Amino acid sequence: MDTTVHNPDQYMFDFRQIITNGRKKVGLLVGAGAPVSINVGTVDEYKPLIPNIEGLTKKVRDSLIGKESAAYKSLEEQIDSSNIELVLSRVRGLSEVIGLTEVCGLDAIGYKKLSKSICASIKDIVDVDLPDEENPYSDLISWINGITRKEPVEIFTTNYDLLFEEAMERAKTPYFDGFVGAKTAFFDPSSISNNDMPVNWIRLWKLHGSIGWAENNHGDVVRDFSSDGEKMVYPSHIKYDQTQAAPFTSLFDRLKSFMLEPDSLLIASGFSFADAHIASKLIECMAANPSSAIIALQYNKLEDEKSAVSIALKRPNMSVYCSDGAVINGVKALWKLGEEPVKHWGRIRQEYWAGNEFKLGDFKSFTHFLAKSGGEKTLALAAEGDLNEAEE
Repeated sequence: MDTTVHNPDQYMFDFRQIITNGRKKVGLLVGAGAPVSINVGTVDEYKPLIPNIEGLTKKVRDSLIGKESAAYKSLEEQIDSSNIELVLSRVRGLSEVIGLTEVCGLDAIGYKKLSKSICASIKDIVDVDLPDEENPYSDLISWINGITRKEPVEIFTTNYDLLFEEAMERAKTPYFDGFVGAKTAFFDPSSISNNDMPVNWIRLWKLHGSIGWAENNHGDVVRDFSSDGEKMVYPSHIKYDQTQAAPFTSLFDRLKSFMLEPDSLLIASGFSFADAHIASKLIECMAANPSSAIIALQYNKLEDEKSAVSIALKRPNMSVYCSDGAVINGVKALWKLGEEPVKHWGRIRQEYWAGNEFKLGDFKSFTHFLAKSGGEKTLALAAEGDLNEAEE
């Protein structure tokens, strides 16, 4: 890294203009770091609402007993990974091919039961409610609803939980998640590809499945919140052929379509970019459509965000903002504050800068920044040096 530096004020001024402009095509990519930002413990002992993928994996592992526990741990050693999705991929693969042959102490029937146990454990862990008070999800929905838009906001998430659904329903915000119906909603890929719902409807695309999904007796994927977890539908990481093709294929096609639209912007939060399937899709789309852009807000330092940084160094239309620096236009450099872009900008700076670090990599700080960003009027007043009036 040379002496080049990035001024966070410059880029956050531009970013703030983008998020308060209702004409921009904006999407959000939200990963496991989102619910981690909500503390349901104490000030002295942090307890995330839902653990990250490492925490989730540990809780699932600890919930298994007997032969299932032994088989799970053996598979982790074989694939040299503690990622729950990778292990589940191997579990489902073995359940389809080994028959009566035992592998790590289980036959095909044993692995089918293990798959159900894993899914039931995941559901038990992530099936939580949002806090009653203001929270990052309510802040995000408030920002979406607070701006008159020409283009709908699309949320792509790898999370299994129902926190977005709960936040939108609390705010009485209409949304579409690919399912249609009432008693047993069915998946409708044609509605996803057409994408012709009203602009004020949020699009919610759950790329890795949901605890609200189940497989009915006909093998179709339906939305069923009463499921006990045994029939939940998750992708087996890269092996999507092991699940119903329609949900995951259609949802990834929607991500691709969004990224190929002119002048689209995808803002990532709580997402590590370590998921090879999603990362490769995004790289492909950025190469095909140079007018698209990704802004990745990462929680850690540059050296600890290797997956995101690696992509941004190759694709100039992806920017990575970390706590200590950024990769912008393919240039990796540390942050260094410069002159305020407008009068009284220091008060806005407090929302994204603290302790000499950029803090929007935290989902809670990011959504709070969105909620406080206001409309275009605030920016105009700030540019005139009258921020006090804007905040009133």
